[in-house]
Amino acid sequence: MITNLELLGKTWGFLKYHHPEVGKGKYDWDDELFQFLPEYMNVNNTRQRDKSLLRWIENYGELPECTTCKETAADAYQKPDFSWVENGNMSAGLKEKIKEIYQNRHQGNHYYIKKAYYDGNPEFLNEQAYSTSFPDKNLRLLALYRYWNIIQYFFPYKYLTDKKWDEVLREYIPIFINAKTALEYQLAVLQLAGETNDTHARFLLEANEKDLVRGTRYAPLRTNEIDSLRGTKYAPFLVRFIENKLTVTDYFKPKLKETAGLEIGDFITHVNGKKIEYIIDSIKSYYPASNEAARMYYMATDLVRSNNNSIHIVYNSSGTIKQKELTMYERSDLNMDEPNSKLSYDSIMIDKDSMFIGYITLETIKETEISHIKKSFINAKGIIIDIRNYPATFVPFALGEFFTSKRKPFAKFTTSNLNNPGEFNFSRNVSILNNNPGNRGSLYDFGNPGSEKYFQGKLVVIVNEETISQAEYTAMAFRAGDNTVIIGSQTQGADGNVSLIPLPGGLKAGISGIGVYYPDGRGTQRIGIVPDIEVKPTIQGIREGRDELLEKAIEIIKNEGAW
Repeated sequence: MITNLELLGKTWGFLKYHHPEVGKGKYDWDDELFQFLPEYMNVNNTRQRDKSLLRWIENYGELPECTTCKETAADAYQKPDFSWVENGNMSAGLKEKIKEIYQNRHQGNHYYIKKAYYDGNPEFLNEQAYSTSFPDKNLRLLALYRYWNIIQYFFPYKYLTDKKWDEVLREYIPIFINAKTALEYQLAVLQLAGETNDTHARFLLEANEKDLVRGTRYAPLRTNEIDSLRGTKYAPFLVRFIENKLTVTDYFKPKLKETAGLEIGDFITHVNGKKIEYIIDSIKSYYPASNEAARMYYMATDLVRSNNNSIHIVYNSSGTIKQKELTMYERSDLNMDEPNSKLSYDSIMIDKDSMFIGYITLETIKETEISHIKKSFINAKGIIIDIRNYPATFVPFALGEFFTSKRKPFAKFTTSNLNNPGEFNFSRNVSILNNNPGNRGSLYDFGNPGSEKYFQGKLVVIVNEETISQAEYTAMAFRAGDNTVIIGSQTQGADGNVSLIPLPGGLKAGISGIGVYYPDGRGTQRIGIVPDIEVKPTIQGIREGRDELLEKAIEIIKNEGAW
């Protein structure tokens, strides 16, 4: 039965994105599946199964010859994968029918998919959400089929998954069918999303959540059921993995430090009698992530969440093992959702002669500040840009052009060919313009030409495991500067605009929708932005209240040479 359902899911998805009549929107493709399932579930052998599938396909009429269908580009970065047909245990007649449909596939506007804009990420159209809190068995199967086929044909990083994607559908059929509650179903979706090895896949939203989501660890990006499972109450402090230890790095409200009793730099070893390592091992499959740095970043806060008023912790405080009942708080009591309103830039004085370093954090930067930053920092010895955050404003071009003397390519994309699902091709390079008026070029050149001044000092960019998506793309733009060095540690490796997949149960699941690469073809997905100089915080530095990455950035600029 699982083998049969696997073939049905792959065939249904192939027809959805290739059959001309389905592409026109002539059929409700979900309903066609539901109507066919009872007959299909009664087949007794492979021969009967394949005949049933052929009869089903032939219901949708004769195929007109496609005169505009093109062969897959020889230089395509990714090509359609039909190994499931070529190597599948199915009749020659069924294989021939699938091949015929592919050769005469739908072209042009499609009922179920379009690109968000020119060379943009995919938008999945006309997908019913079936908002019942716990979808029935057929709807759960539909959710699996829908998600699997979208990844099969429209995920730019399918080739980077740890597990061969072709094998995933079969594995998850019993998991989805046997889910007994809304929570079990949602956890199955989250675990399936984890098979993409994409941090953007951690977004599993209720249908009424905002479509645009940010990379913060505190935003409620999950469903109510999953949030309730993880706990609605939080420890009063921020924790991060420092030297692989779950370390207290700050308090959400300083006054709570006296009540909690833990010092900055203390690290937690047990929660409610369980070792941190054991807890991580038991839940990590429910944290979709491009790499382990990203996974540990998002898991950290959840390790000290609970639905109870307190948790029992064992912790190490400067070498002394202690334990206590830690009081927990509602997120609203900790001001976790309050925006940071501090100024996004400042000067760091480095000697008595007013020599200074400019400091910019993208966490709070405003578009209106950029021109003032350029004027204020043009004569700085160096500039530090802190991207250990998610940018408040999109600045790769408006600020990036300040650091280059000429047009400089810094990225290129792969996007899907909707007329040949599964084919991905590179765009032209995306460039930052130099500041010479009149030197504006193609669609892929951006910037604000008009000012001939550009910064000629050292630019140091700081990144770490908090740097995701737009933040990573921004770091790529700054890397194209004339005199840039990037320091820090591995970023989250989830580059590219987010596309949301509507799923039964009123859910929306995220994926990276376009592939992002350096001009020479080096990838960023899963790898992240590789720093030129690796610098990580230490527990000792945290205890001493030092920002060791910022200290390193200042040191690099000071040692750049004579002013």
